[in-house]
Amino acid sequence: MSDLPDESHPEGPYDRLSQTPRPKLSNTELSRFIDFIEKFEEETEHSLSLSHGYREMRMMLHLMRNHLAGRLTTPTSLADASGLSYGTAKRGIESIIQRGLILSRPRTKSGKTVSLHPSAMMIDEWEAYAHRIKDLLGPLFGVDPASDTGRRMFLDADATGRVISPPAVLSARLELKGGLRGLIHADPTFMAMHNLKQQLESIFGLEIHNSARSIDDLLDAILANAGRAKSRYDLVACDLPWFGELASKGILLPLDRFMRRDAYDLSDFHPVAVQSSRYAGRQYGIPLQTTPELLCYRKDIFEQAQLEPPSTTEELVKAARRLHEPARGRYGIAWNAARGTPLGHTFSFLMAKFGQPIINLRRREGGYDFQQASGEELRPMFQSDAAYRACEYMLDILKYSPPNILNMAWYERAQSYASGEACMAYCYTLLAPLIEFDQASPAWGQTGYLPHPVGNHGRPITPIGGYALAIPANLSEERIENVWTALRHLTSANMSKLYILNGSLVTPRFSVSQDPEVSALSPLIEIVDDMARKDILQAWPRPPVPGITDVISIAGHEIFEVLDGRRSIKKALSLAQDRADRVMRNRGYY
Repeated sequence: MSDLPDESHPEGPYDRLSQTPRPKLSNTELSRFIDFIEKFEEETEHSLSLSHGYREMRMMLHLMRNHLAGRLTTPTSLADASGLSYGTAKRGIESIIQRGLILSRPRTKSGKTVSLHPSAMMIDEWEAYAHRIKDLLGPLFGVDPASDTGRRMFLDADATGRVISPPAVLSARLELKGGLRGLIHADPTFMAMHNLKQQLESIFGLEIHNSARSIDDLLDAILANAGRAKSRYDLVACDLPWFGELASKGILLPLDRFMRRDAYDLSDFHPVAVQSSRYAGRQYGIPLQTTPELLCYRKDIFEQAQLEPPSTTEELVKAARRLHEPARGRYGIAWNAARGTPLGHTFSFLMAKFGQPIINLRRREGGYDFQQASGEELRPMFQSDAAYRACEYMLDILKYSPPNILNMAWYERAQSYASGEACMAYCYTLLAPLIEFDQASPAWGQTGYLPHPVGNHGRPITPIGGYALAIPANLSEERIENVWTALRHLTSANMSKLYILNGSLVTPRFSVSQDPEVSALSPLIEIVDDMARKDILQAWPRPPVPGITDVISIAGHEIFEVLDGRRSIKKALSLAQDRADRVMRNRGYY
C-alpha cells in the first residue's frame, strides 16, 4: 500500500508542498532582496548596541523572547543559547550587562543565584529596530505605505512617538513572603492579567496568587477580609461605586502619602475614574479600567430597516418594536433585568436618563456633585418623577426583550447581542471582546456604539463603570511598601496596553487609548477616549457614596416585582423608599 495520500482526495492544502517547484526570483526581485539584506545589516549595526565577537545577537534574541513570554533566563541558559563555550559566553554576558542592556537581579536574599532580564534601554532599542526593519520590508515586498496594508504595516513619526513600550522588569524583586495576593473581579481585563501571570511574576520576581469573584461575591469577600486582624490580600479590586462606602468604613488604605512622596501623576487617567476612587478628598484607589455602559446596535440591521440610531428613549422603544421578531428568534433589545444588583444598576442608569440621580445629590454645572455628599444629599429618590418614568420605560422595552430577560445580567445580555439574538443591548465595554474579537459573531464589524439615549429632562451621558486597585487598611505594615510598588506597576500605561493586547478592551489612561497599536484593535477604543475628553462619561448615575450598594440592591429587588407583574410601580417605589430610608438612617448617613 502506498504511503502517499490519495491523489483524488488530498487531506489538505499542504499535502503536495514538497512536490511544488520553488518559484524563481526575477533579476529585479533578487537585486531588491540583496539591497534589503545590505540595509538590514546596516540598520542592525546602527540600531542595536552590539559588540562583535560574542554572538550577542543570539543572546539578545533569547533574552527578549523569554521576557515577552515570561520565561526565566539564567546566566547558564543564556550562555547555552549563544552557542559559545561557557567562558566566552560569560564574558559576553558581562559585557552586555556593563553597557546597561541586561539587568541582573538576585533571585534569593543571599544573591547567590540571579535572573537576567532586558533593561528598559534594550527594550527601547529593539522597538525602534523593529519599526525601522518594517520600513525596509515594505518596498521589498512592494507594499505602498498609503494602502490599507501599508497603513497597518507602517507608523508615521508622530504615531511611533505614541507607541507604549512593553513593561520592563523591576530592578529589584519585590520582597513579599508568600507572593503577591490579589482579590480580583472575574472579567476580561483581570482574566488578561491572570493569563499574563507568568510574565508578571517575571517582572516582579515573585509568585502571584489571585482569587477571582463575581461582583457581589467580590464585595462580600472584601467586607469579610476587613473583619480579619490581618488582611489575606495585598490588593483588592473595587468597583468604582464602592469607594465611598469602603473608605468611610476605614476598610481601604489612603494612598496620598505614597503619591506625594513619589510625585505620582494622575493626569493621564480619565478624571471621572480618579474622582470615583477618591473619598472625602483622599485617594483610595488607582484606576485599572474604565468601562462605560453604552448602547450597542447592529448597524447592518438598522440600515436594512431604514432606521436611524436612537438618541432618545422614545426612539429606542420604536426601534425595538420595529426590529422585534420572536418568530425568527430575533429580539429588540437585551439589558440587565435580573433581580438584585444587575437590575439595580439598570434602574439607577435609567433614572439618570430622565435627569435625576438615585440619591438627592446637589446639582452642579454639567451634572451632580458626589464628592462631598452628606446628610440630605444621600437621601434615596425613589419617589421622584424620574424613578417612575424609569420603571415605565423598563416595562416598555420588556415587551421587546428576549424571553429570558428576567434572568439576564451583564454577561448574558452581551452574549445575547453577540450571538445575533438581540438587535440592541445596553452593554459595558468591559465585555466588548465578545463582539469585537469574535469574527464568528454576527455583530462583528457591524456594531455601533452610542451614549445612553435620553429621556425628558436628560442630556447625553454615558454611565461609567470599572475597577480600581486598592490596598486593604488591615494589611501588615511590613508588606505595604512593596504592595504600593506592585500597585503602581499593575496600573501603569505599559501594563494597561499589555492587558489590551491580551484580550481586554478597556483602559483608564488617555496615553494607552492614543497608542496606535491599541487604537487599531477596535473603533471602540477611540469612541470611549473621545467620550472621556468631552466629559460624557459620568459617575453620578451610580455615585461612589456611602450606602449606595444597599440602595442599588433594594432597587433591584423591589422593582423586579414590577417587571414580574406582581406589583404596581407606585407600590414598588414606595416600598423601596421606605426600605432605603430605614437603612440609610440606621447607618447614620442622615
